Amino acid sequence: MSQGVNASELAQMEAPAESVNPEHGLPESFGEGFLGRLLFWIAVSFSTFQIITSFGIPLDQPFIAGLSLTHLWAVTMVAWAAWLIGLAVRRRRSVDGILAWLAVAVAFGLVLRFGGSMPSQVVRTLHVGFLCLVAGAMIANHRSGSSSLRALGWIVGAVSFLVGLYHWAFYEELVVRAGDLTTVDLAVGIAGLAILMYLIWRVMGPALPIVAGLFLSYCLFGHLLPAPLDHRGYSLEQVVEHMSFGTEGIYGTPTLVSATYIFLFILFGAFMEKAGVIDFFNDISMAVFGDKQGGPGKVCVASSALMGTVSGSGVANVVASGQFTIPLMKRFGFPSAFAGGVEATSSMGGQIMPPVMGAVAFIMAETIDVPYSKIVEAAIIPAILYFAACYLAVHLEAGKRNLRGLPKSELPDAWAEMRRKWFLLAPLGVLVYLLFAGYTPLFAGAVGLSLTVALILGTAIAAGLGTPALRIAFWIGLALVSAYSLASTVTLVVLVVAALSLWNAFSGRGRTTLKACVDALADGARQALPVGLACAVVGIVIGTMTLTGLGTIVGTWMISIGKENIFAALVLTMIFSLILGMGIPTIPNYIITSSLAAPILLQLDVPLIVSHMFVFYFGIMADLTPPVALAAFAAAPMAKESGLKIGIQAVKIALPGFVIPYMAVYDPTLMLQPVPGLEGAGYWLAVVYIVVKASLAMTLWGVAAIGYFLKPLAWWERIWAAAAAGFLVAAIPLTDEIGFVLAALFVGFHVWQTRRVAKPVVG
Repeated sequence: MSQGVNASELAQMEAPAESVNPEHGLPESFGEGFLGRLLFWIAVSFSTFQIITSFGIPLDQPFIAGLSLTHLWAVTMVAWAAWLIGLAVRRRRSVDGILAWLAVAVAFGLVLRFGGSMPSQVVRTLHVGFLCLVAGAMIANHRSGSSSLRALGWIVGAVSFLVGLYHWAFYEELVVRAGDLTTVDLAVGIAGLAILMYLIWRVMGPALPIVAGLFLSYCLFGHLLPAPLDHRGYSLEQVVEHMSFGTEGIYGTPTLVSATYIFLFILFGAFMEKAGVIDFFNDISMAVFGDKQGGPGKVCVASSALMGTVSGSGVANVVASGQFTIPLMKRFGFPSAFAGGVEATSSMGGQIMPPVMGAVAFIMAETIDVPYSKIVEAAIIPAILYFAACYLAVHLEAGKRNLRGLPKSELPDAWAEMRRKWFLLAPLGVLVYLLFAGYTPLFAGAVGLSLTVALILGTAIAAGLGTPALRIAFWIGLALVSAYSLASTVTLVVLVVAALSLWNAFSGRGRTTLKACVDALADGARQALPVGLACAVVGIVIGTMTLTGLGTIVGTWMISIGKENIFAALVLTMIFSLILGMGIPTIPNYIITSSLAAPILLQLDVPLIVSHMFVFYFGIMADLTPPVALAAFAAAPMAKESGLKIGIQAVKIALPGFVIPYMAVYDPTLMLQPVPGLEGAGYWLAVVYIVVKASLAMTLWGVAAIGYFLKPLAWWERIWAAAAAGFLVAAIPLTDEIGFVLAALFVGFHVWQTRRVAKPVVG
């Protein structure tokens, strides 16, 4: 913070002593000593490899005078090695320098075997191999009580990486003998499955591997079950071939999305954080909302919504912004449980806040084969309603407790912050434009990441220029070169970033900036662990569906229910998703539920995107719903309150998240989906009507949940407000009319009561 309220001081006062990621329970570091540094550079190598493959950089294609990026890389590596040898001769050996050289050499070397164009199957296997190597090493460095256990953790991770290398080394042979595994193939496939299940258990707990294990057992022993649950039977070789080779099991679509879109956007968020975007969003939120009624709570909602546009990770938002907002809300007068609930609820909303949204949105776009921009379009109105409901809950709670805003003198100036740091929004603006212009998320993410890195490096260079005129000329030149490179070829983008990096390498400030960029690469790899491992393991569930036809069995049962009562089918889907989410994070929860339920909802005439959004939303709500509410328990150490109490408050605040999916099923215009017979002005009038109705219902439910409107409500008034909201949501003839009448009567009565009580007694 630039003035007044100091975020870092508050975080130091009330944040937990050790920074631990609630998604996997591991510290946000790589460990101490040489093994910690080694793991750090493995993570950098992982991120570098993912950038090369995600960008689709043609390393072997000439771009000038017959030279390719391969030649440039070789010259760079030789020069770098010569410099390291020179340091060693002068007895100034650099362990980090050697590890950095090896990290870059491994990342490029893996890709160069295929001439710069690596097959998708190999990218997926190496992605999982790197994930397991980093996970095994993290467990070894942080959870091993002895040197032998530490060695075992590293060995497990290394063996899993070797499984990925096996696919890399024998890719052509594996393609030729597909369906006819050798003994070595079988051993490698079983090892890959076993190690993945072990690591996901150690990293994320038993729930997900137990679910995946049940599905795997069904493949092997399902033929012993009674009809209609049985299948024709599959041998161990068939199951291993299906799950560990090809693109149906652990290397299926979720892993593909993790290895491309998700990893790239995680890196984008890591670099945006290094650029100072999170602090900028906090400052802007404080400036705009800090002086309003319940100001700190509204700052929490606004900053979480803004951060969600970058990170798309609910728990990450809780950890990042909660260290500042939760202590501030508590100091201001909000109860601990409510403060934690506001943070958890608004942070989870980041997964539905365009443009980045959560990783699930990328998987959804790939699964149902629709442009990512259509997913974003469908999410806009529900996201606004969700955050408006959070904002309203804070406003009403503050009114009930008479909590006014912070003094203006303690707050930053919004216009001053915008003038000083407006350029931080440029990569995000370009990302939004590209997504809605029809470009792929992969291209948009690559451009956004490139611009962010160029922005970070360019800021360090500009700060070292002597006069304002030189700085302006530099920024104009960089903008023109960047625009030209993006319009021509991705190779030039790489060269621009490389040139900026080289410039920074020869200045003190620049070297510090380069170190921050390298740290962002390592952070991105570490943050990808829970997402990537979950995507790989949940591939077993999808593989079971495609191998055995289990989805058809479940689908037939649910369709029989839905034909009689679609509401019952929706409730069953919701309950299934919430129960599954008690032990499984949002991403695998969505993949499993969508594989089972979304096709069924589609057959019950629920629009395609709406059916997937339905299960997506309840996957998010599962992280807020007790008894296992990951986001609520992530907020608990900062709120110094029971995670269960925080979860209860979060459910009250997040009620729109439970209601909006149902409203969208019965009226798809809420998600801007086409409706037969509605076009032009009639369609947009229908959109306006459903938005007004939903907004009124959300307001009434918020009033009923908090127990305050213009003044505290009696218990029967809360029931009245809730009943009016219920009628507005119900999709039955005349319920809208009844709901609007009840709402009007409630508001009129409450205003009359408030004025009557406030009117002074005369005489």
